[in-house]
Amino acid sequence: MADSRGVKPPVIADVARVAGVSVPTVSRVLNGSVPVSAERRDRVLAAVKELGFRPNGAARALANRGQPMIAVFAGNTTRYGYASTLQGIEEAARQAGYMVVISVVESARPEVAEQAIDHALRQPLAGAVVLEFDPPGAAALRAVPAWLPKVAAAAGSSSGGESVPHAYMDDRLGAYRATQYLLDLGHRTVHHVSIPSVGTESARLVGWREALTEAGAPVPPVIGADWSPMSGYDAGSRLAADDEVTAVLAGNDELAMGIVKALGDQGRRVPDDVSVVGFDDHPLSGLWSPPLTTVRQDFVALGRRVVGLLLDQLAPGTTASSVRMVPDLVVRASTGRVEAAVHTAS
Repeated sequence: MADSRGVKPPVIADVARVAGVSVPTVSRVLNGSVPVSAERRDRVLAAVKELGFRPNGAARALANRGQPMIAVFAGNTTRYGYASTLQGIEEAARQAGYMVVISVVESARPEVAEQAIDHALRQPLAGAVVLEFDPPGAAALRAVPAWLPKVAAAAGSSSGGESVPHAYMDDRLGAYRATQYLLDLGHRTVHHVSIPSVGTESARLVGWREALTEAGAPVPPVIGADWSPMSGYDAGSRLAADDEVTAVLAGNDELAMGIVKALGDQGRRVPDDVSVVGFDDHPLSGLWSPPLTTVRQDFVALGRRVVGLLLDQLAPGTTASSVRMVPDLVVRASTGRVEAAVHTAS
């Protein structure tokens, strides 16, 4: 595992050396207090970009390790998984004596991620935590400079590689077990409504497909969706039109709620006609009608674990290693044996 403590942040003298100018000239360019020739200004700005230099207090914080502030970068703060992970991060950071500053990365465009990083680095940071749950989170992880200690929370897949310690939920295993459970109930196959992913495919989609393939079951086309209940409703309307659909694995509980509503609106009963499994164990999943069978994930614990990884990064003589967390399948009333659907139809 690579250790960012071995990488020194660039300082103003490094910029001066690469640009071939004096340190006062670099200061003049950055402060804009004294006019500098266009040629020298261009050389300084090119060196700043090449080195990833940030004229702020973050480098000083790295030098003394005494600044009690951690930056958290996230693509969203309103969804259940994001908000619960942030809760765990804040609780663990506060117990360790650190303040938390949260920066939302609105899109995966590199310039947006870099702007969020630059804004946060105006603070004297000790390190960074990235929620690598989506493409904006992955972009933020790539944009954090190598000299700043960083860790990431993820959902079964990562674009950061082994160089960045991760605390991650094993979404692939969770989806595999949920699909296997539905097949064990007698369903011929399981349809999947997928959430957006960091890479080409979400780990939940991969686990779903693996379970079907190993069982020799048909692999239906994936229905892509976002994270919202209305997106689930649209997908559920499409599934309701196919009488062959008897089991659905949703990418999250909010999608599952929309799917159940759409199926009911079109006369397909859950679980008598169609079994539905969600993902995450949203607080409303147990109160839905019918209560949702779901893959439970402890996001608060995930947030605490990822802060633990960052503290390992900051502690002298220690190396942080990635941590895997295994979700649980919670069986409720939205799933049933396929014989019930066959008997009802007859």
